[in-house]
This record gives sequence, structure tokens and C-alpha cells, in this order.
Amino acid sequence: MGAAPAKYLFDNDFATGGERKPSIALGEHAQKLKEAEASAYSRGVAEAQAETEARTAATLERIAAALTALDRGLAAIEARLETEAVEVAVAVASKLAPALLAREPFAEIAALATDCFRHLVASPHVVVRVNDALHAAAREQLDEIMHRQTLDSRLVVLAEPHIAPGDCRIEWADGGIVRDSAATTAAIDEAVARYVSARSAAAPMPETPRRNDR
Repeated sequence: MGAAPAKYLFDNDFATGGERKPSIALGEHAQKLKEAEASAYSRGVAEAQAETEARTAATLERIAAALTALDRGLAAIEARLETEAVEVAVAVASKLAPALLAREPFAEIAALATDCFRHLVASPHVVVRVNDALHAAAREQLDEIMHRQTLDSRLVVLAEPHIAPGDCRIEWADGGIVRDSAATTAAIDEAVARYVSARSAAAPMPETPRRNDR
């Protein structure tokens, strides 16, 4: 009898010479699929976290820039208000001073004389020069101040038309003092102008926050 015909084997791959393809168990396949999904998920989470951190950093940078600009703006406003307050105070004083002087023209002279007479106990004589319109009243009140200070000096009060009302010049043997309201006002105005100029130069300029579209 002849040889029995060979049976057809379905696990042969005739396209590759009849060798079997590598196979993988269903459980192992499911495990590898699960691992691939987990790896993809981890990568996705990491990328999302990185993007979130980048957005957060950009937001914080914008907030910091806005706060810096706000701080500079507030400092500039504070400097401007401060200089304006000084200017207003000087302007108000300049308006009030003439009115107060007109109402009490001898008040400043009396204050200055009282302070000077306290330290002139050894002076043989004291000369006070005042505006001629105040001469009579000044002589009487200065004499009273001298007596209150128990000063034995000889008091001489002279009328000077070129001295402004409220101003005076007090002289003694080895010194003297002058109250010149015009010179004082000019000095104050100059000092205020220097102060305002310095504050304006030092004041920070408001800063516009940089826009970040991230």
C-alpha cells in the first residue's frame, strides 16, 4: 500500500515557509495593554501638570508685575500729595500771616524782645528799632517787658519808616538780632521750592504692567 496522505495543519504558515508565528497568551496581552494605557495616562498627567505649572508661573509673574506697578503708582501719588500739602500749607500761611499781623502787629516783636531781654542782663543799654507807626505802642510795651524781666539796661526805642510793621531790629553792645518777615518768607519759599523739586525728581514714575498672553 502507498503512504497515507499528510493531514492539513492549520498552524502552519505557508507564506513563511511553514513556520509558526510567535503567539502571546490572552492574559499577557491584556496585561501589556493595561501597562501601555497606564504609561500613556502617566505621560498625559505629567504633560498636563507641566502645562498647569507653566500657566501658574505666568499668572504669578503677571500678578507680581501688577503689584510692582501698583506700588510705584501709589508711591508717586503719595509723593505728589505730600508736595501738594506742603504747597497748600505755605499758601495758607502766606494768606493768614498778613491778616494776623494786621490784627496783632506787635505780637512777634514782643515775643522776640521777651526772649532777647532774658539773656541781656549784663547789657548797659538795648536799642529796639520798629516801624514808625508802632513806635508809641512799642515803647510802652517794651518798657513793660523789660521791667518784667528785671533788666536794668537802658531801653531806647527808635522809629524807622523802612522797617515793615511787625518787624524789628534789636541791638545791644556786642550783638543784635533782626526780624525781617520778607527775608524769612523768601527763605521759606526757596526751601519749599527745593523740597518740591527734589521730591518730584525722586518720585517713581507709574509703570504699566507687562501683558502676558500665556
